[in-house]
Amino acid sequence: MIKECDIRVIPETAASEENIKRYVSSLLAADYGDICAVRVLKRSIDARKRDIFINLKLRIFINEFPDDRPYTVRRYGDVSDGKRCIVVGAGPAGLFAALRLIESGICPIVLERGKDVHARRVDIAKISREHEVNPESNYSFGEGGAGAFSDGKLYTRSKKRGSVERILEILCQFGAPEAILSDAHPHIGTDKLPKVIENMRRQIIASGGEVLFGKRMTRLLVRGNEVTGVACSDGSEYSGKVILATGHSARDVYRYLQEEGIELGQKGFAVGVRLEHPQHLLDCIQYHNRNGRGEFLPAAEYSFVTQIKGRGVYSFCMCPGGFVVPAASGPQQIVVNGMSPSNRGSRWGNSGMVTEIRPEDLDKYASHGVLRGVAFQEELERACYSNGRGQTAPAQRMADFVNGRLSPALPETSYTPGVISSPLHFWMPDSIAGRLRAAFGVFGRSAHGFLTNEAVVIGVETRTSSPVRILRDSDKLQHVRLSGLYPCGEGAGYAGGIVSAAIDGERCAESLAASMQR
Repeated sequence: MIKECDIRVIPETAASEENIKRYVSSLLAADYGDICAVRVLKRSIDARKRDIFINLKLRIFINEFPDDRPYTVRRYGDVSDGKRCIVVGAGPAGLFAALRLIESGICPIVLERGKDVHARRVDIAKISREHEVNPESNYSFGEGGAGAFSDGKLYTRSKKRGSVERILEILCQFGAPEAILSDAHPHIGTDKLPKVIENMRRQIIASGGEVLFGKRMTRLLVRGNEVTGVACSDGSEYSGKVILATGHSARDVYRYLQEEGIELGQKGFAVGVRLEHPQHLLDCIQYHNRNGRGEFLPAAEYSFVTQIKGRGVYSFCMCPGGFVVPAASGPQQIVVNGMSPSNRGSRWGNSGMVTEIRPEDLDKYASHGVLRGVAFQEELERACYSNGRGQTAPAQRMADFVNGRLSPALPETSYTPGVISSPLHFWMPDSIAGRLRAAFGVFGRSAHGFLTNEAVVIGVETRTSSPVRILRDSDKLQHVRLSGLYPCGEGAGYAGGIVSAAIDGERCAESLAASMQR
């Protein structure tokens, strides 16, 4: 017999399958020994009040065992003799597009400008140790894209464009923990995600596709109004329809497209800072307990949003038990991001704190045309670099930032290149700093203890999303003028995060496959 039920239990009960089995045996008046297995379908934490509860949706197996995995296993056949197409970029959009093409019988050739996911680690380590940024291999460029080393969070609000469950199941098939299928805020972790990415690459190759590294696209091959392939910086050329999934930091691609007159559009984005607290303090605040989270609760998260002077100000990419990381992708830039390992076990928690930027806010950069948002991002990153030292980032205690005071000393931080005291409130544009300072006051009033000098503000967070959209047809997902070109994912301006980018990659692959069948 199989039963499903929803329960609300204390954290200790939810901490193990055995405890859950004992609870449901009492709830259902069933013999404990008859309950063969309990599968958690959904799990969320209710921390709104002092007493913390875990909400669980369960599937209970009584006198029988589960005879299947909790997800569907996809089969990927041999497409080595199939028609070929090009996928530019091996981030989540590109990798999921390639796998979907294989399911459709098409052979993908994946071109990645950076290195494979393991070789990237060496270059990423150099950023912290030697303050050296490799412009082709960093936190943004390389196999897995920006998401590979920025936490692996899988929560998304983009649920209308495709199946979130399908994406999570495919990730499980390639090695992600099955808990992502049930957690309200699923998370893989930066220590585990690279192996998942590597397994996806191996499947593409095993099915007859190719994944090539050090292949930076420099131009599209165009005949009339049809894209027929791409050319790379090493002189190589590849023929086929093109899924363009280059990520939100490939600014050279935007400039090339602008120079060639390929239609682009502006879109809103957000910029700000990384805000880091001691994780124990966040646990005390969010769990309403001066002793912190205790033995059975995870590192606490938070989510804040408000409106200041007609623009949204909000937390972004919250990393409990995580680290602030250097995410520059070129010279004379300081950019920060956040990540967490799977156990979320560090002594700090951080989040992007950003304010909304709309195209009409950037008239100062009008000479840059549709790339005015890129020009704004780059100017802010250079200003941060000039106020730092190498990759040592400018920083300020949170309350000092709000009150307009220089911090004479800074707290210990997870940011390994180091921080240097700087008046961010003074040199950041007031449209950003002023809104952040006001918003921090709002957040501090709603969460007592949040606005504190124990927290540190680190500059700057600029890579939340692309300020550019590569225009495409809403139905066919091809470029509005060039057939055979499928702008895809975050870099094209149609996604924000691992799951939404993966969904968009699959949609573009399906549309491309349909066009080839026609």
